[in-house]
Amino acid sequence: MNAAFLARMEDILAVYARPVDARFPVVCFDERPCVLHGQPVAPLDPVPARPGRHRRESHTYVRQGTACLLAAFEPASGQRLVEVSARRTGADYCRFLQRLAAHYPHAQKIVLVQDNLNTHTDAVLYQHLPPAEARALAERFEWHYTPRNASWLNMVELELSAIACQCLHQRIPTLEELTAHVAACVAERNAARATVHWQFTLEDARQKLNRHYQKIRGCRQLA
Repeated sequence: MNAAFLARMEDILAVYARPVDARFPVVCFDERPCVLHGQPVAPLDPVPARPGRHRRESHTYVRQGTACLLAAFEPASGQRLVEVSARRTGADYCRFLQRLAAHYPHAQKIVLVQDNLNTHTDAVLYQHLPPAEARALAERFEWHYTPRNASWLNMVELELSAIACQCLHQRIPTLEELTAHVAACVAERNAARATVHWQFTLEDARQKLNRHYQKIRGCRQLA
């Protein structure tokens, strides 16, 4: 854990501590790869599952390809925007940011928390949009990055885990079926305004990681 890690961690925690302001919504973004699985044989038990009785299936499966969930989660409102994509490229990231910007038409800046994937930069926008459009889209966002190997600092990770538990525990063979399952899950969670109650504060970080702060200051003094 170095000074760059601590600096980025503090930046994220400071963002989470900001007062709620509709002009500057804090939105956490990430992507999650998914594997599509088909059923090669008929279920062992044709009788549907019912309370107290599980449906039996063969342990074998057929890999049907991959997909990706692109997810944006606003903790303050308990709302999320999730897209199912066949790929995980810069073009998909650019398209999703356009959709996200349109989702917040009245925001002065969307405060975007995300990881350090090489496609998660404003430079990618210029690869897929005319310069003026790329600049205009980039300026809709205030960019904040989690430290490397610290995805736990991004609240959308918890949201993606919840979606996975609710609808990705089963075998889903096609992109269309995955889209339908995810859409139903997202609609239910948005209606319930399900959110994350973040507990790890800047003060907690400085207390629990005090030895790392001291070590960095000690190295600086020795230098």
